Amino acid sequence: MGVPKFYRWISERYPCLSEVVKEHQIPEFDNLYLDMNGIIHQCSHPNDDDVHFRISDDKIFTDIFHYLEVLFRIIKPRKVFFMAVDGVAPRAKMNQQRGRRFRSAKEAEDKIKKAIEKGETLPTEARFDSNCITPGTEFMARLHEHLKYFVNMKISTDKSWQGVTIYFSGHETPGEGEHKIMEFIRSEKAKPDHDPNTRHCLYGLDADLIMLGLTSHEAHFSLLREEVRFGGKKAQRVCAPEETTFHLLHLSLMREYIDYEFSALKDKITFKYDIERIIDDWILMGFLVGNDFIPHLPHLHINHDALPLLYGTYITILPELGGYINESGHLNLPRFEKYLVKLSDFDREHFSEVFVDLKWFESKVGNKYLNEAAGVAAEEAKNYKEKKKSKGQENSLCWAALDKNGEVVTSKENLEDETEDDDLFETEFRQYKRTYYMTKMGVDIVSDDFLADQAACYVQAIQWILHYYYHGVQSWSWFYPYHYAPFLSDIRNISTLKIHFELGKPFKPFEQLLAVLPAASKNLLPTCYQHLMTSEDSPIIEYYPPDFKTDLNGKQQEWEAVVLIPFIDEKRLLEAMETCNHSLKKEERKRNQHSECLMCWYDSDTEFIYPSPWPEKFPAIEQCCARYKIISLDAWRVDISKNRITRVDQKALYFCGFPTLKHIRHKFFLKKSGVQVFQQSSRGENMMLEILVNAESDELSVENIASSVLGKSVFVNWPHLEEARIVGVSDGETKFYLEEPPGTQKLYLGRTAPPSKVVHLGDKEQSNWTKEIQGISEYYLRRKGIIINETSAVIYGQLLTGRKYQINQNGEVRLQKQWSKQVLPFVYQTVVKDIRAFDSRFSNIKTLDDLFPPRSMVFMLGTPYYGCTGEVQDSGDVITEGRIRVVFSIPCEPNLDALIQNQHPSWRP
Repeated sequence: MGVPKFYRWISERYPCLSEVVKEHQIPEFDNLYLDMNGIIHQCSHPNDDDVHFRISDDKIFTDIFHYLEVLFRIIKPRKVFFMAVDGVAPRAKMNQQRGRRFRSAKEAEDKIKKAIEKGETLPTEARFDSNCITPGTEFMARLHEHLKYFVNMKISTDKSWQGVTIYFSGHETPGEGEHKIMEFIRSEKAKPDHDPNTRHCLYGLDADLIMLGLTSHEAHFSLLREEVRFGGKKAQRVCAPEETTFHLLHLSLMREYIDYEFSALKDKITFKYDIERIIDDWILMGFLVGNDFIPHLPHLHINHDALPLLYGTYITILPELGGYINESGHLNLPRFEKYLVKLSDFDREHFSEVFVDLKWFESKVGNKYLNEAAGVAAEEAKNYKEKKKSKGQENSLCWAALDKNGEVVTSKENLEDETEDDDLFETEFRQYKRTYYMTKMGVDIVSDDFLADQAACYVQAIQWILHYYYHGVQSWSWFYPYHYAPFLSDIRNISTLKIHFELGKPFKPFEQLLAVLPAASKNLLPTCYQHLMTSEDSPIIEYYPPDFKTDLNGKQQEWEAVVLIPFIDEKRLLEAMETCNHSLKKEERKRNQHSECLMCWYDSDTEFIYPSPWPEKFPAIEQCCARYKIISLDAWRVDISKNRITRVDQKALYFCGFPTLKHIRHKFFLKKSGVQVFQQSSRGENMMLEILVNAESDELSVENIASSVLGKSVFVNWPHLEEARIVGVSDGETKFYLEEPPGTQKLYLGRTAPPSKVVHLGDKEQSNWTKEIQGISEYYLRRKGIIINETSAVIYGQLLTGRKYQINQNGEVRLQKQWSKQVLPFVYQTVVKDIRAFDSRFSNIKTLDDLFPPRSMVFMLGTPYYGCTGEVQDSGDVITEGRIRVVFSIPCEPNLDALIQNQHPSWRP
């Protein structure tokens, strides 16, 4: 599910949310989850604008395998690796899928038509139809078998996969990929032995994963995604993961930024301020700008400051509500109605801009009303008021108030003028909304019953989405039955609504295919169904229009437009398919079934031959050591009442790689500062952080700083902390630095005084020091939205680049930190020291036998045979000598003399 423009807006408002993935600074994660469809799309049609592009299935499968390997290698999950492919979606999602697929097919057709008109010669092979990435197609069935093959192959041949439990939820298992993942997370949390410090990493491209991750209320949760570039020409997506810059978006920071956003409430509400409940309400507010299940409310657009409006209204009204609106996925209707009533002021404020233009129009043409219908409505309202006045107000008196100087401040004449203007405004406002409903929704009469139905449908939609996010699917068949949402001011009288959902059951794969695919993709369906999409005699032919309109509806990009195609009637669809089902082939019937998720793991006692799904392209697995267990479809469903929030001890250790704003004193405020998150200045407000400098000058003297950090390990680059070894400290006049032999990278622990030297800086060095501070300050302000203020000291450090195994005299193997040779400057106020950091990857003592078990693969990094692979042999008693036996495979080096001679004729060997 996607929320258009949300990712950019949230990243610019909270500039420190994301960081570039660096090889040696990746957090330790317990669980890695992949929302697979993004990978499938990237590897199968990387550039839809290129009508000449063709790709084979084996190339697609190979690229997907490679992408999975790279993501696994980057994150290195310790416990769980979960791959989830979209299965059959809830009916509520299918409307969006249907519109997207119709538009995709139409755009592809138009591009091909333009290319032919230009005289271009297109390849004779069929192009890849991205609509085949839908459950139940032959392509998805083949991919499913190849992904199972890949999992078995990796478990059997890759040691890093052998200590991890792998879950594979394919296209045959109902549900969207990310929501199947969340079902698993909820089920794990419901277990009595759940560790609240579990560290989660979720890969996916949809911006709504931010909201979905926050519903877990887990403290250590990060999102992994490719770098996004906005502005300029549309760039071709890069397929090779090695050429891709990945970003980690930390929900630990998102939680703290949300706390800052609504911090004003702490002194306003009479009930307990609970950040977990604030986060729940924040998620609810995000739904009001539209998503894959409901359209956005009229004129409520993210790029028109819709989110600040929602947040500001919430801060204003929450003190009057007596509690929170979203109660762990359950909508408190009385509180929600009060929030919407306050928010509905936006409708009138937006229309007032239109009304001002209308008054100008009146002065030019002499007509008060926007159109004839508005004039009729106004006359009706006028006649009604005159009748009411004649009955009960004949003897009413007109009075005037006098100010202290005895001058009239209110009179009958200007009172009547104001009343007339108010009447005109309300009349035009009602007609403005009436016109919206008549033109957008095609109704003839905008009655009270119609508006009540609109309000009920919209609130029901919000509740369905909340359930979907917090508890899973509560109804497979429910969907929002309109292309447009009602006005905020028309969502009223909802506090006593009774909302109930019937769970029902998901569509079968072919039922979804026929529900979401256009006729242009009919070949993706079994032959027996195809005529239903093309034949004039088809009872459902009207669901497959060859041409259709789109409506931007206030949006700017064509991909955001509403696709105006009819909604599928489920009953009619299934009745039409019923007459064709008997013609399905055996293989097709198999594709039209749901199946369970697979749990796989390594078992050294298991060994069998796993056949290749495509022998011409992929070899069989001769020694497969994978075992598996089938997980039933409802195994992870958690009762709504058991979906609990796990509380984390705030005094726990700092988990390396999960940033927090808590380590350094600062204040925060919103300001339009043009922070550059995406290669260009942001347009809205940024949450700025201003570091508060310690007023005790003695503590900040360069001598004291040098004695406390020189030769020691500290954390720099707050809030995305990186460990560094400090080798120098300077205040611009004096510099302390380590005096040690070249190549030394020792840490001086405890009270051991490091060998140091002090020098006084000359004019040139002082000038360079000032430039360093200016550069650092500008970077923090321009990119992170952090004001570091006046700097009294700069420290110089070597960043941690990795760890190296060292063996001691007792045969114990320990990890020794390795530091970069490059020395970088850091301002002292962004340094964090004396924190207890935890990373279990480097906390255990190992032996050589643990590191190099027999039959494991190694690489030679010394001479001879640099770069060659080898297999560890049984070391026997030589372990105590700090040696292992390895048999290396020495490849034959190719003779390149002829090639070199061809390129460089003058070269001689």
